[in-house]
Amino acid sequence: MTSSYYEQLFIIANGIRATNSSGEQIGLDDAVSKVVDIIIQAANDKKTVYFIGNGGSAAIASHMSIDFWKNGGIKALAFNDGPLLTCVSNDYGYQHVFEKPIEMFADEGDVLFAVSSSGRSENILCGVRAGISKKCRVITLSGFDEDNLLLSMGDYNFYVPAHVYGYVEVLHHSICHSIMDSLLKRKNG
Repeated sequence: MTSSYYEQLFIIANGIRATNSSGEQIGLDDAVSKVVDIIIQAANDKKTVYFIGNGGSAAIASHMSIDFWKNGGIKALAFNDGPLLTCVSNDYGYQHVFEKPIEMFADEGDVLFAVSSSGRSENILCGVRAGISKKCRVITLSGFDEDNLLLSMGDYNFYVPAHVYGYVEVLHHSICHSIMDSLLKRKNG
């Protein structure tokens, strides 16, 4: 069973698609390179990279914000603090749990990574809309259905063609690591 899991994972990985803000499909390497350009520009401008996600995607968001900060030397933060989540959820509703902090903290030129397996989570979509209104550069990672709303909202969008959380989450995490590793390679020569 394990070998068939990885065989399927490799098939899905080969089907990952990246698009730009116009919906034009671009090569995965080119998309990663363009995202690295955005992050380097943001870092040079003393901007922040924000990550948002629910459940397993929240774990990816937390992990990657730490990697971008510690390994990449870039200001990065995930809005996953328990009191923040419960406060905003209680006072405004869970759909606004990322929107409100982004409205408060994000500045023009910051970068927002929005990670959602389904690409349909209302709180992620509201967060992205807030990021767009604050003139953030937006990077999305989604899966499940090809017509998910998140897939068309970013400057660059990564789509994993699977309907299984494990596959989507593993590949979202690997895309983020690919971006981080490419960033480090570029920074360190």
